[in-house]
Amino acid sequence: MHAADVVTPAWEERLRKITIVIARLGLAYLFLTQLFWKLPPTFGCNNDFAFPVAAEAPTYWDGNGSGGLCYWMGLESIYAPSYRQVLVTDMRPAGLPKIGFNIAPLAQANALLLDNVIIPNIAFFGWLIWLAEFWIFASMLLGFLSRLGALVSIGITAQLWVGLANIPRPYEWEWAYGAIVLLSIVMLGIAPGRIFGVDVGLRRRLAASAAQGNRLSQLLLALS
Repeated sequence: MHAADVVTPAWEERLRKITIVIARLGLAYLFLTQLFWKLPPTFGCNNDFAFPVAAEAPTYWDGNGSGGLCYWMGLESIYAPSYRQVLVTDMRPAGLPKIGFNIAPLAQANALLLDNVIIPNIAFFGWLIWLAEFWIFASMLLGFLSRLGALVSIGITAQLWVGLANIPRPYEWEWAYGAIVLLSIVMLGIAPGRIFGVDVGLRRRLAASAAQGNRLSQLLLALS
């Protein structure tokens, strides 16, 4: 019997669909929980959009009277020059070395963008960040352009991973971000909106025009 002749049992196909939908809705709910501590137009920032400053060490984690999005962006900038490992595996209890990768060069590039572009224009970029996270929630909830939602999720979460993974205080466990990146990569690959999502009908409507060479339809099909 060839591999192509193997018939997938019906229960296995149902299980596949159920688990994909659960993962998609789980990612949607995760981003829903993150929308309310940084609501526009202040994005949770206090004290006239104050940011934590390194000059206040060792108490900069108290935030310089800041809060919300401003607080976490400020910490990304403060910790950027520090030696900071990610993808850490500590094998020393087994007599083997501890391994990891220094993320400081990436963190410094991230801070350069934050300090020179985003932080000075937080009233504008705060909206873009909030709307991007709202889009991920809506896309995953509805199964609408779900590959686009996954791409945005990868970008948002990878940036947070670079800026905040394993900072010492407040400690941010790197896999809190890394697991979301990996889940988003899976969502990108499987296009979860094609199972009990709006993308099912969208793809049906776009198929004919895409086959005739309509570039917009082809793009939407790729993102759905």
